[in-house]
Amino acid sequence: MALHRRILLIIGGGIAAYKSLDLIRRLRDRGFTVTPVLTPAAEQFVTPLSASALSARKVYRDLFDLTDEAEMGHIELSRDADLVVVAPATADLMAKMANGHANDLASTLLMATDKPVLIAPAMNVRMWEHPATQRNLETLRGDGIRVVGPDRGPMACGEFGFGRMAEVHEIVQAVEAALGATPRPLAGKRIIVTSGPTHEPIDPVRYIANRSSGAQGTAIAAALRDLGADVTFVTGPASVPPPDGVDIVRVETARDMRDAVLNGLPAEAGVFAAAVADWHVANAAERKMKKDGSGKAPALEFAENPDILAEVSGMAAGRPALVVGFAAETNDVVAHATAKRDRKGCDWILANDVSEGTGIMGGTENEVTLISAEGPEVWPRLGKDEVAKRLAARIAEALT
Repeated sequence: MALHRRILLIIGGGIAAYKSLDLIRRLRDRGFTVTPVLTPAAEQFVTPLSASALSARKVYRDLFDLTDEAEMGHIELSRDADLVVVAPATADLMAKMANGHANDLASTLLMATDKPVLIAPAMNVRMWEHPATQRNLETLRGDGIRVVGPDRGPMACGEFGFGRMAEVHEIVQAVEAALGATPRPLAGKRIIVTSGPTHEPIDPVRYIANRSSGAQGTAIAAALRDLGADVTFVTGPASVPPPDGVDIVRVETARDMRDAVLNGLPAEAGVFAAAVADWHVANAAERKMKKDGSGKAPALEFAENPDILAEVSGMAAGRPALVVGFAAETNDVVAHATAKRDRKGCDWILANDVSEGTGIMGGTENEVTLISAEGPEVWPRLGKDEVAKRLAARIAEALT
């Protein structure tokens, strides 16, 4: 159990605020002391009385509370905790944090604190995808702010996409990881994780891609980070945000990804979860291709992309002790994946069935079979986060 157990919980004004009450309860069950701070908008969704009853602490609401401010209470509040958690972190709160605004109690606490900060964003999918929010997110990551979520799913407003606040158990895990309250068997181990699709240009505006969201690779990187690994996260143009607390290397093409992986070595392990294109267009046009009136499609010439998994697996010097590949198959999954493991020379292959109707590719769940020298090991269908945690635990066993 960690020595530091004091949480300052800032509750933002969004429908997800109701989850903050369960978060208080779960954190207290694990031995944390939780001091709630409600924004004025948060009080439209949860009451100070309910937050106080669940936390058994005074709830703070007003920057200009004369009793508290006589002793600069907002300064004491901001520094008395071991971790500041913002859940839900609305678009407004993120904007204030990123741009240094301090016009209410919550934003002033966030400006005045010298303690680590963890945010759990929650908002409408369009607000999440807005360029301003994404700029603010990158600024916050650059400032060292930890981020958990958001998740993908149906919204209270009826839309579907990323913007749902992370589930309470995910936030609790992120809190424990931020405070070193979880075992860290991979501390000091460097691991490379590839993720997402690659984009292979046809011309300056068109490209060949696939339906990979990058969700599984992102979850794996986060799970390895939570076990203490130093993660180099090489990601193609994924549709999910990268995890915080890892070294992010963004790439576009398979050739870019190969260079980034080789530059990231040496490492104790490599997990190659990216859906790398097998081919690229050898005669990609320098200008946008135009119709010429003939009705004929342009002739595209293809060249084979580098085989990153095979190259790393076959390295004579500097090969990671553990090399893990992925096999997305549509039929004869175990047979094809077993043959791939033998052909590539990697240690493990995680095979999954991405045939039509499974909902795996781009979905929130995965059903994998771990193939090693001992043969196939079938895992049940799990959420991608759970698959990632199971794989991270197996990697920790193999490396320690």
